[in-house]
Amino acid sequence: MRFVAKLIAILTGILLTQLALADTQPPARWISAGGALTEWVVALGGESRLVGIDTTSQHPESIKALPSIGYQRQLSSEGILSLRPSILVGTEEMGPPPVLEQLRAAGVKVDVLSAAADVSALQGNLQTLGVLLGKEAQARELAEQYAKRLADQHHWVVQAQQRQAAPGVLLLVSHAGAAPMVAGTGTVGDWLIKQAGGRNLATHAGYKVFSAEAMAGLDPEVLVFTDRAQSGAPSREALFRKNPLLAATRAAQDKRLVEVDPTLLAGGLGPRLPDAIKTLSEAFYPTETPFGAKAISGQ
Repeated sequence: MRFVAKLIAILTGILLTQLALADTQPPARWISAGGALTEWVVALGGESRLVGIDTTSQHPESIKALPSIGYQRQLSSEGILSLRPSILVGTEEMGPPPVLEQLRAAGVKVDVLSAAADVSALQGNLQTLGVLLGKEAQARELAEQYAKRLADQHHWVVQAQQRQAAPGVLLLVSHAGAAPMVAGTGTVGDWLIKQAGGRNLATHAGYKVFSAEAMAGLDPEVLVFTDRAQSGAPSREALFRKNPLLAATRAAQDKRLVEVDPTLLAGGLGPRLPDAIKTLSEAFYPTETPFGAKAISGQ
């Protein structure tokens, strides 16, 4: 009897250990909704775990072959469950809520992170992803590197503003040039403008559709635009074809037009935003020495 009791104790111990390890193992099959979050998952070494992504997740190029679960705000439980995920990570931008509840009821772990345009929110997201992937140290390192890049760029902007006034800027999001939405306060677009040293002329909250007359009336010095359907010259031409009054703005007259990738604006602060800030800063302050030029010349 003693032997049997001892054997049972050993087997029970092994079972409990295995259960504990199972609870601490990173989820094996990931779905990510939100471009920025997906990029952070990849940056933390989680690409091999991804079995599905939403349509705003377009970077890096290697993930484009993954199955799509559709737009992050219009998810379908059937499509997601067909991929047999163990976890869905996204931001409060994803939904609708009933679909998320259906996924939880089906046993999928649903982690909702922050889409706030705020560095502290980003740090929280990285900490959460680091824990989920078992990469806490790497997540801390990425957060520190990001903060340093922003601090260095802020110093450059402060120096530039001692010689030049901050330009008035509008950031427009459109689809084939039609009905542009203007980035207002609390958006990644607004954060991007301000980090780059511009003045956002839009004072409303969130994204809002503006008429061509309203946009032209603000007369931006720089026009930042992004199109969800096309890019390059077709995007710019479509914007002015559908909104001809924009041609009279100082931005258009001075050819101070800057295009940004629409996926930069989805899912909170992503890893490519510091590069976008650099591009915008140099467009806002064109007479300044390009950011990083002194460091490069000194090598």
